[in-house]
Amino acid sequence: MPGAAPPDPFAPLAGRVPLDDTALESFVDDLVDQLTDEELCAVMSGDGPLVRGTREMSRRYNGAPIVAGRIDRLGIPGIRFTDGPRGVVVGHSTGFPSSTARAATFDVELEDRIGDAIGVEARTQGANLFAGVCVNLLRHPAWGRAQETYGEDPFLLGEFGAALVRGTTRHVVACVKHFAANSIENSRFWLDVRVHPDDLRDLYLPHFRACLDAGADSVMSAYNLVNGEACGHSIELLGGVLRSDWGSDAFVMSDFTWGIRNARRAVVGGMDLEMPFRWRFRALPRLLRRGVVDRSRLRASARRQIRAQARAARRGETERYRPEVVAGPEHRALAREAAARSLVLLRNEPVRTGAGPVAPVLPLDPARVRRLAVIGALATAENLGDHGSSQVHPTDVVTLLQGLVAAGARRGVEVAHLDGSDLPRARALAADCDAVVVAAGSTWRDEGEWILNAGGDRGSLRLAADHEALIRTVAEANPATIVVLNGGSAFQVDPWLDDVAALVMAWYPGMEGGYAVADVLFGDAVPGGRVTSTWPTADTRLPPFRRFARRITYGPLFGYRMMEATGQRPRFWFGFGLGYAALDWSEPRLEDVEPADGTDAWSTTSVVTLSVEVSNSSDVAGAEVVQAYVPLGLGTHPAPLLTLRGFARADVPAGATVRILVRVRVPDGVRRIHIGRSADPTTHCVVTLPG
Repeated sequence: MPGAAPPDPFAPLAGRVPLDDTALESFVDDLVDQLTDEELCAVMSGDGPLVRGTREMSRRYNGAPIVAGRIDRLGIPGIRFTDGPRGVVVGHSTGFPSSTARAATFDVELEDRIGDAIGVEARTQGANLFAGVCVNLLRHPAWGRAQETYGEDPFLLGEFGAALVRGTTRHVVACVKHFAANSIENSRFWLDVRVHPDDLRDLYLPHFRACLDAGADSVMSAYNLVNGEACGHSIELLGGVLRSDWGSDAFVMSDFTWGIRNARRAVVGGMDLEMPFRWRFRALPRLLRRGVVDRSRLRASARRQIRAQARAARRGETERYRPEVVAGPEHRALAREAAARSLVLLRNEPVRTGAGPVAPVLPLDPARVRRLAVIGALATAENLGDHGSSQVHPTDVVTLLQGLVAAGARRGVEVAHLDGSDLPRARALAADCDAVVVAAGSTWRDEGEWILNAGGDRGSLRLAADHEALIRTVAEANPATIVVLNGGSAFQVDPWLDDVAALVMAWYPGMEGGYAVADVLFGDAVPGGRVTSTWPTADTRLPPFRRFARRITYGPLFGYRMMEATGQRPRFWFGFGLGYAALDWSEPRLEDVEPADGTDAWSTTSVVTLSVEVSNSSDVAGAEVVQAYVPLGLGTHPAPLLTLRGFARADVPAGATVRILVRVRVPDGVRRIHIGRSADPTTHCVVTLPG
């Protein structure tokens, strides 16, 4: 049974914060005015002891909320931090699918619901800030922390990050990270990213602004340098872009421990809070006494933090903050739904299974598949992804084998398992079954936050050699071989793809992932996910990426835009995914054109609404993602390239026709909108706008 919930993390402010915004500002001013110099300095750092706190975090990171800036005499609760983004790291919370999996749903309403659940679990367990809104751009699929973000497209990043912010900020403060240009893991502490200001503005930063516009009240700086300046000290990023250009009043916290290298430069640059403990900012009292830093600067930092707490304290739904909600049935069902909707069907070829006719191998039909082999060590692994700062600790995890055994039992399908370490035994079992599921891919040891020689960036986009050998061995023995991949990003699948009947990308599917994968493989759920990064062939040229680089240039070309600019055809385009149903489209129609408000991150001048009628001629349900691309010159690449500016997902029942509306953000001068199922320009319909 769950224990008692800790006190509400905003309790010291309960009943004190005015509902009127103007009165709230006065309330915050009054609290700041009462802070002593000592308290002003204390507000700018984590409250725990540096040495002992670091030791405790090494044993169990973020097991309880990390507190910063608490001032009891004034009733200021301080920041009570929990990490993410796969759920609440504090306690034993719901393990949702990884961010890259959730983005594959192309369903922002679902992400809003997940954010709402995360916010409830955070506040129930005593946290008041969720630092799991990760929107760093995936410019190369080898990045070890690809699983923590939403893919390679800035627009998709912004839409999903904003949805997560909207959901979580109903209950807690949302923090968006890592600001900015953070997408190489192994050299994150010293890497100097050289990037042109135009590329920063158009490609590497707008998704951060989208999250701030959605209500994020905090930003976490990145470890790396940008154009020679550490992000935690950067006047260009913090004072220029964040404060001056965007007019944001969100407070900035450092990435943990190593995010600040020099106290004076950090304060001057715009840093508001050193996390998780006071280290570099131990110098603040001395710098303040000597006049090296100005008191008004510290007051501004305190004001931003206290304002964020006061705003969030006015929100919430007290009746929902009950211990039994955490990883309870409702949130587990949501995790299962998200995992099922995220799965991407990348291949589904006709084969003969059992005594049945030749037909696509998926969904598995119990009339044709009476005995199913499940082969691979990952079938029994609790493979939630990274074991670094994003690790969630649910009480239990449903593995792939557990899910398939349960689904098979309901249908009278016998399921046999081997770990695949003995190839002759794997071959024999495969030959003796009607179909085979091979579990392959990555774990926390292969990619993720780089800690003690585990995780980090990937040295190759191919599977491990033993996984490839297992796939080929099994496929030789049984043509009805289905590969289920775990991982945070794209793989290079050329060596074995043509040998297998089906390929499913399952990402890191969360605590209910085993049930979700079984739902899709047996046809209880629709495979409607779409890949959120470009999957290369063996010959595809990608942007430069060096795991231990000291300096690297980030340019305007990566992902699907690079494919178009260089005339390449990848294995799978961004946005690609198959389904079980036969779906036909009508010609897209122009429905409406309305002026934009001019305040969003994409500098639109109008929002165009298009419609597409999608008809399902099958006897099984389907799901469609309609994607809208417009030709744009961005950053230092002035030639227009097709760029995502709108999408919509809809379920299409068997035999039904569904009208899907897509709102497209269109900058001034654009007269063509390309509509398609992926970023592949050869498959698009083109809508010409009037005027």
